[in-house]
Amino acid sequence: MTVMCRGIRGATTAESNTKEDILSATTELLKELIEANNVDSNDVAALFLTTSPDLNAEFPAVAARKMGWELVPLLCGHEMAVLDSLGKCIRVLILINTEKRPDEINHIYLRDAVNLRKRGFEC
Repeated sequence: MTVMCRGIRGATTAESNTKEDILSATTELLKELIEANNVDSNDVAALFLTTSPDLNAEFPAVAARKMGWELVPLLCGHEMAVLDSLGKCIRVLILINTEKRPDEINHIYLRDAVNLRKRGFEC
């Protein structure tokens, strides 16, 4: 099999704009994504994390560092402030080197973010 760079998507929501809630929600999401896709941090090319504009108390990447992803390139940013978009939302894109086909990748949406896929607003 050929190793390809694939994207794994996920999203969740934080209870509130506090360091603790942002890190807790991000950790929960990353653990789910890791387990569902058998992710080894040595295979991760990069991790992108975004928050809705109302979350700014902590960088969600801190959760990945605390999980031991010391050598993974991380980038945080804010999502566009689109009218009626989901608030308190944390989105993740893991770029991973894998032999898996796109249909073998498990994207995870937790908490209020489960509605993103239903509404068709996930980008």
